[in-house]
Amino acid sequence: MFRTACQEQLLPGDTLQEKWEFALAAGYDAVEVRGKGDFAFRDRLPELRQAAADGVVMPTVCVDMPHFLGAFDDEQRKDAVAQMKSQLTAIAEIGGRGAQTPASYGMFSRRLPPFTPPRGEEEDREVLLEGLSELGAHAKAEGVTLFLEPLNRYEDHMVNRLDQAVDLIRELGLESVRIGIDSYHMNIEETDPAAAILAAAAYIGHAQVSDSNRFQPGAGHLDWPAWLGALDAAGYAGELALECRLTGDPAEAVRSVPPFLKRAAGLRETGLRHAGLREADG
Repeated sequence: MFRTACQEQLLPGDTLQEKWEFALAAGYDAVEVRGKGDFAFRDRLPELRQAAADGVVMPTVCVDMPHFLGAFDDEQRKDAVAQMKSQLTAIAEIGGRGAQTPASYGMFSRRLPPFTPPRGEEEDREVLLEGLSELGAHAKAEGVTLFLEPLNRYEDHMVNRLDQAVDLIRELGLESVRIGIDSYHMNIEETDPAAAILAAAAYIGHAQVSDSNRFQPGAGHLDWPAWLGALDAAGYAGELALECRLTGDPAEAVRSVPPFLKRAAGLRETGLRHAGLREADG
């Protein structure tokens, strides 16, 4: 059975300890923390250390910064890499698994005017490989993992699908860089999300969940039994981290996710058992 995590900003409470108390009562197994620019995550280390000492489980950090490793501007790109290094070091210090980042967010889309980015595909690739190589080496030294997240075509023009992330990671050859998948982006970009998960199974290190409309799982039309079934078949052993907007009462929406995902995973298992019975009867 999958473990679940909830991103800290979705949880009620003023402290990580209060948020953790709510998360535990709601059926979560961990809290996914958020990293911002200006070395804010590094500066939170006293708070994070105390929370970890108090039993708060924080395996991963999801980046939330003004620019990213694929930025067009050299100085912004250098800053993004420095920020990510600090987040990898901080998450390692509190015993976490790693940090997730996209190549970029909201920087450019080939689907929106002016349609042609200021940098070509070959240069995009060189920039990403350079940044990922530096971050991957740092992650390896810290004993954690960098999770590269493919985003949908309207939010990033460089890495949209799992196979694109796999291609980059294969060329890097670093086990400290894996894919951080997100069900919402996959719903837009992948022709068959379950098949995409199975094809990228060896490279998946983290998973974030929200439904087809970016609300909490259960509020849209994503095929959760198939998605979770593929992730299970892929041998995924990490958390399902809730990253979404909330519809309805916020606290109730957050509470609804662990039982919903458990039921969805159960539906998949029930379907497999019934299929096995039908095959045996035939």
